[in-house]
Amino acid sequence: MSGSLPSPETDPVEISIVVPVRNEAGNIAPLIAEIVAALGERWRYEIIYVNDGSTDATDEQLATLMRQRPNLRHIRHAESRGQSAAVRTGVRAARGGIAATLDGDGQNNPAFLPDLILAIENGGARVGLAAGQRVGRKDTGFKRMQSRIANGIRNGILRDGTRDTGCGLKAFRRDVFLTLPYFDGLHRFLPALVRREGHDIAYIDVIDRPRRSGVSNYGFFDRLWIGIMDLAGVWWLIRRKKPTPVATEVLVDG
Repeated sequence: MSGSLPSPETDPVEISIVVPVRNEAGNIAPLIAEIVAALGERWRYEIIYVNDGSTDATDEQLATLMRQRPNLRHIRHAESRGQSAAVRTGVRAARGGIAATLDGDGQNNPAFLPDLILAIENGGARVGLAAGQRVGRKDTGFKRMQSRIANGIRNGILRDGTRDTGCGLKAFRRDVFLTLPYFDGLHRFLPALVRREGHDIAYIDVIDRPRRSGVSNYGFFDRLWIGIMDLAGVWWLIRRKKPTPVATEVLVDG
C-alpha cells in the first residue's frame, strides 16, 4: 500500500504533516515532493497545508496538487492569523495520532521528518515532543544574532533546556498538543509547555537550508514586544503549575 494514498475509511492515518504557509506559492510543489520522498511507504500519512490568508497563487497551486495527491488537504484562513494559529488549525483538523510540522518556505528539510516521528514512536508516552535543532543556519548574520539573543533570554528565564525553539521541524503527540494553553506565539514555547505537562523532549539536529523563493512572511519586529509578553506569561504558567495529587481509593471494610 502506498504511504501517499491513505483512505480514512479503511486505512486510518497515522501521521499528519502540518505546513503553515502565507504567500509561498513557488515553494509548495517542490516541498510536497520532498515530503513524499522522505516518508515513502513507512507510514500512512496526510499532508495538511494551512493557508494563512495568502494573497498570491497559493490557492491555485494547492488546488492543482490536490487533484494529484488524495492525501493532500488544504485549510484556508480568510485572513492572516499568524503562524501559531495556522499550526493549531492544522493540528485540530489532523487525523493522525502524531503530528509533525515544518515551515513552508523550504528551509526545513523534510528528510529529517522520519527521525522526529521515530523519536515520538520510540519514546512511548514519556516523550511528548521531538524538536529540531538547527545547525549550519542559512539566515542572515543579523537574523542569527536575533535568534541567539532571544533563545538565550528565553532559556535563562524558562530553563527549558532548548537551544533553538524557532525551528519549524517538530513532531508531537496530537493529544498532548491540544492540552496546551493556546496563545499567539505558542509554537515558540512548545518545549517549556510540554515539559510543564510532565513530558520529556527529544532533540534532533537538523541541517538548515536557504529559502528557495520569496521572502519571509513572519517578521521578527512584528512579534518582538508580543514575544516579551508571551515569555512573561509562560513563566507565570510554569510557576503556577501544581503537581497532580496522588489519589488513593478508600474501600469500606465489611
